[in-house]
Amino acid sequence: MTSVPQQQDSNALFSAFAGLGAFVFAVYAVKYSWGIVRAVRIYILSEIWKVDVSTFGKWAVVTGATSGIGKAYAHELARRGLDVVLISRSLERLNQVASEIEQQHCRSTRVIQADFTDGLRIYQHIEEGLAGLEIGILVNNVGMNYADTLVFLLDVPNPGQRISDVLNCNVVSMTQMTRIVLPQMIQRKKGLIINISSEAGAHPHPMLTLYSATKGFVNFFSRCLESECRGEGITVQCVAPLLVSTNMTWNMGTNALVKRADDFAREALNTAGLSSFTSGCLSHALQHFVIDHLLPGWLRLAAFNVYQTATRKKTEAIFHGTCKQE
Repeated sequence: MTSVPQQQDSNALFSAFAGLGAFVFAVYAVKYSWGIVRAVRIYILSEIWKVDVSTFGKWAVVTGATSGIGKAYAHELARRGLDVVLISRSLERLNQVASEIEQQHCRSTRVIQADFTDGLRIYQHIEEGLAGLEIGILVNNVGMNYADTLVFLLDVPNPGQRISDVLNCNVVSMTQMTRIVLPQMIQRKKGLIINISSEAGAHPHPMLTLYSATKGFVNFFSRCLESECRGEGITVQCVAPLLVSTNMTWNMGTNALVKRADDFAREALNTAGLSSFTSGCLSHALQHFVIDHLLPGWLRLAAFNVYQTATRKKTEAIFHGTCKQE
């Protein structure tokens, strides 16, 4: 038979574990309840109560503005009352998008031709083109990958040049554009910087190695800059979408999971000022939650998973990536 003291000890231990379980449950209940409340405010109510982005300043600057998400942001910003500076490498396409904005939204535009893979030499020209403008919003959108499919790091033509191009386009462009625009924002104590990242930057993704790493840089740069600039009246937001139908995703068909670029830009811009890090829209936020909880890092990085992915590397990539700039 169990003695009375032993029974009491057992009951006390059971009560302690029960109390601990209740405490953990309460913590997670509060955490996820607060997450749901924030998601409703950020992704649903923001459709009704929109932030007036025109209060940040007269002009918006968008890099990679001639297609995809960048073009969609340029149109949406003009629709909301800002004049837009478009920066990209094709002068013909820049003029086409500028004409569309002026005709459809009756806003002024400027175009600056620049190839962001060219490194530091382009930024003096960009800085001169932006001189004297009251820039309220900067959208660092331009980005590229090193292949149009999933590949190992060295399995591309001329990997040395491609690596340099990707770093210039994805990393140097964002930091240099921020360096150019930020001083006058700080002087006015007002501004919004939007850095376009990717779900591929939220976790390591083999066979998207360099793209994933550069987007991870975008995430950390944005978080650090937001902390530095918070007291200066500057809002810094990192937007990390999943699949959006653009050139980078071979203009795949849209559905509940894949957003049209213009729909994504509209919903993502609604979140400005509400969240410093966002998936951009409710659909992508839910997908991010599922991936974050059901696809652990050890599985993504496991050798057998990389091998299986390598055997199917000519199939459609899970996350966007191509050698084209946007």
